[in-house]
Formats: sequence, C-alpha cells, structure tokens
Amino acid sequence: MHYRRVLVVAVAAVTTVGLAAGCSSSKKSGGGGRGPITFVTGKDTSGVWPAIANQWNAAHPNEKVTVKQQSDQADQQHDDIVQHMQAKDPGYDIVTVDVIWTAEFAAKGWLVPLKGQYAIDTSPMLGGPVKAATYNGTMYAAPFASDGGLLYYRKDLVPTAPTTWSELISDCAKKTSGMGCYGGQFSQYEGLTCNAVESIYGAGGTVVKSDGKTPDVNTPQAAEGLNFLVNGFKQGYIPKEAITWTEEPSREAFQSGKLLFLRNWPYVYAHLTGDANSQVKDKFGVAPLPGSSGLGTSTLGGHSAAISVYSKHQGTAFDFLKFIETPDIQLNQFLKVGTLAPVLKAPYTDPTAIAKFPYLPTLQKSIDTAIPRPVSPFYPAITQSIQTNVYQALQGSLPVQSALQNIQAGITKAAGG
Repeated sequence: MHYRRVLVVAVAAVTTVGLAAGCSSSKKSGGGGRGPITFVTGKDTSGVWPAIANQWNAAHPNEKVTVKQQSDQADQQHDDIVQHMQAKDPGYDIVTVDVIWTAEFAAKGWLVPLKGQYAIDTSPMLGGPVKAATYNGTMYAAPFASDGGLLYYRKDLVPTAPTTWSELISDCAKKTSGMGCYGGQFSQYEGLTCNAVESIYGAGGTVVKSDGKTPDVNTPQAAEGLNFLVNGFKQGYIPKEAITWTEEPSREAFQSGKLLFLRNWPYVYAHLTGDANSQVKDKFGVAPLPGSSGLGTSTLGGHSAAISVYSKHQGTAFDFLKFIETPDIQLNQFLKVGTLAPVLKAPYTDPTAIAKFPYLPTLQKSIDTAIPRPVSPFYPAITQSIQTNVYQALQGSLPVQSALQNIQAGITKAAGG
C-alpha cells in the first residue's frame, strides 16, 4: 500500500540549514552508546536513502549509518523485523515501523521508549502521527512520514464536494454514461481494513476500546458505517468490479474518467495532474472524506522510526532519528515527489508547497483529524478478522450484523479472552 511506501527524501533540495542540522546532530545529545548504526527500511524504490546516508556519514565519520533495505512487501518487512528482534540482533539499530506495528512491537519490549534522554519534541508535529507512535501513554517511535485518506471528485460534474454519505449517493445521479460513482480499495487485504474502519469511524463507531484489547465493534454505529459500503455494492453506487480493487486499479479507474468519486491516498494527486494519459487533469478536486452526518474521518497511514532495545549505539540512533525529521528534509521530500506527507506542521503553510500542491490544507485536515487503525498489540489478528468478515459482507455472503459479531469474537480471541 502507498501509505507503506518508503519515505522519499529530496536530497538534492536539502538546504544549507538542513546540512547544518546534520552537523549539529553529532553532539552527544541523546546519550547512550555511540558508533556505527544500521537503519532498516523497506525497499527504497526511489534510490535516495543512500544519498541521505552519505550526507549523514560525511558529518559523522565515526558514527556512520548503513541503510539495509528489506523487500517491498509490508508483511515481509514486518516478519523480518520480528525475526531479528526475537534473535536480539544488535545489528538492527533503527527499524522503520508502520503505524500499525508500534503497539505490537512496544508491547513485546522491543522498542526504546522515547522519553527522558531520548525524548522527542512533538510540538512541531501533527497530532495524528504522534498518537500513532504512542502506546500506553508512552512514545516509542519518531514519526517521519504520514498519510491520510482523501476524496477525489470530478469538480466539472460535482462543483461542491459532498460532506455526507447521503449527499454523495445523491450526487451519483450526476455521473455520465459508463461511469461508476464511488470507488475505494475493497480487495481482501490491508486496504480493505482502512476503508472499513474509516466507514465505521465515520458513523461514530469504534473497533476497540482505548486499552487496545477490548472489542467495541458490534454496535449500531459500526453497522451503519459498514452498511455504507455493503449497500454500495447492493445498490450499485459502488461498481461491482471494485471488489477486486487495491490502490492502483482504483486510481486508474478515476484517472481514466470512469469514476465520479474516489477514496485514495495523497500519492494519487501527482498521477492525476502529471500523467500523460490522465483524462481528469484540471477536472478534479480534493476534499475530506464524507461521513454519516457530516465530514468523516480518515484512516491514518505513514511510518515512524524506532530504536531497537538491542542496539549498542542508541545515542547515535537517536540523533539520526532527529536528523531525518529536520524541517528541510520534511519539506523538500514532499516538494520533490508529493507522495508521503510531512509529519511537521510547518510545510503545510509553506507558500512554495501550497503553490505546487494546492490540496495541502485539505491533506493537513485529513491527517490532523485522522484516527489510527486499532492501536493494539494484537493488531495482526484484528486486521485479519476485519478483512475476512468485511469482504464476505461486501460480497453479500455474510450479513453485516454477523460480520460485526465475528470481528468482535475474533478480537476477543486474539486478546486471550
């Protein structure tokens, strides 16, 4: 999924201020052991992490960073980290943590708490990414890239974006011949969990209680939210072929002019405006996701960086965390590619950034009000239960109420209840 993509950093655009920040991080501000470190992250398809490492290494010849790239599959990345943590491998100094892994890894005691000598200043950051990096009131990872769901719409056909589901369904009448109304990611994978919990949250429901263990999904609110999607397939405002869609097929449908509305991530914007085959350039707008009785809420995506408790050079690792969060890197990586969103607030009001990406204020609102997927040490079992049961409900083979009951039971089982 695109919210799982590796952070793309525009090294060439990093200014003198950014370089100065890199040099200043050589101070032993973090305490702890110091020396060479390894930064573990998903496959770097952009090819820029080595350049970031070179920039750091030039200023820290005795504390060099090596970038270890994993596969491009999130599940494989997760399992790789688990294996090395179980082996207490000191060679994994910093690991890239998807927002849905923080609670699991923290509960297992694998991550260094970011407090005391390792405290991160979160005041310049958006609230959503910080919340996703926090477990049981303690921060365990440093957010460095965020993501939020957005509603793309054909502004040439619908001048004003809908703010509620009923408005969206009414607007379906404005689509042209051969066009579907609403699309998202409904194949049986993590993207379905994102779409499902957004709908549940958008109706005022929840999945688990604040303890991350107690299920709270078998409710009228959750049923209303899930019914928005289930009824979409029944009534036709979601095209039947969308049952197989992940991010890219849904993007391609909207980009080729075959959808009126699309729920997807910020990376889509660059394709819609820049791809030669885009049929909707200058014809689309970007808005927050609608909800049951007003604006809905997005699922939070993104990545954080966490220090392994088995690292022997935690002081250096901490300084590298701060280095990749410098304002220049945060801003310029977004200006370069516009895929993953900054976690700092400042770039969202930067005139240059807004001129290039006019939807930035909408994206900030999406992220700032986003709700993380269930923050639970049992998340893998939770998402599996959601995917399995919601997919059956969308296919029409399982009633919504039964799907919610099954998810409730699945979470209880995962928590050992």
